[in-house]
Amino acid sequence: MSGYDDRDGKIWMDGQLIDWREANVHILTHALHYASSVFEGERCYNGKIFKGVEHSHRLRSSAQLLDMEVPYSVEEIEAAKYAMLKANGWTDAYVRAIAWRGAGEDMGVSAARNPVRLAVAGWEWGAYYGDAKTKGAKIGISRWKRPSPETIPVHAKAAGLYMICTMSKHEAEAQGFSDALFMDYRGYVAECTGANIFFVKDGEVHTPLPDSFLNGITRQTVIGLLKEKGIRVYERHIEPYELEGFEQSWLTGTAAEVTPVGQIGDYHFEVGALTRDIAQTYEELVRR
Repeated sequence: MSGYDDRDGKIWMDGQLIDWREANVHILTHALHYASSVFEGERCYNGKIFKGVEHSHRLRSSAQLLDMEVPYSVEEIEAAKYAMLKANGWTDAYVRAIAWRGAGEDMGVSAARNPVRLAVAGWEWGAYYGDAKTKGAKIGISRWKRPSPETIPVHAKAAGLYMICTMSKHEAEAQGFSDALFMDYRGYVAECTGANIFFVKDGEVHTPLPDSFLNGITRQTVIGLLKEKGIRVYERHIEPYELEGFEQSWLTGTAAEVTPVGQIGDYHFEVGALTRDIAQTYEELVRR
């Protein structure tokens, strides 16, 4: 396929649908220089965006954590998403809403006088980790750590927080892995570069407590599904040495959906019955 800047189609931008190739910003856009932007990743299945309203609420909340006010309501953001999908003729697609500080009167760290802009784009996207849904993803361990909540707004889905994600994923891919696992600033297991992580031991599920990273919407959905099945879920701090004792593992995220993990560093996991079952249950849920 051609680059993401050179495609046919429509993108919703600042209240109107425009041609894909015309969806541009000025080089002095504040977000380009200072990472003053927040975004959401969502999937549309059979014409319906899964948990779309929750994503729109989180977009606005993330912006507020960065001292930005998105100039559109949740209802208006939802309408923009569906207008974009309709304009492109998609019923199954990935949806990307992004809000950012644009070019304006300020071009320093402070940018209170600059407008907050909003765009909604989308594209057709298959499995995020390729064939990992059957074989299990291979995950490296990042040398970077998720920072303390005292240093950054860890509960915002903010572009700047993904800098170490890109660096870590590039390093992992160069080593033959498909992603990287972060520890947090205290040394506990945290998350991967774009997905939360779960582990299974003795029929029970363990997942890191999201006190230094984003509590993913897919993560919350999967925890709910597990509890409905009567499976005990422990949200807690997990020490790295515990990886050796877990039997199964999977990732959750809008892009990842539910993806089994076959390896983390030197540790190996089976793509077991519980992993396959929760992946199937999630797949059925999003397509209802």
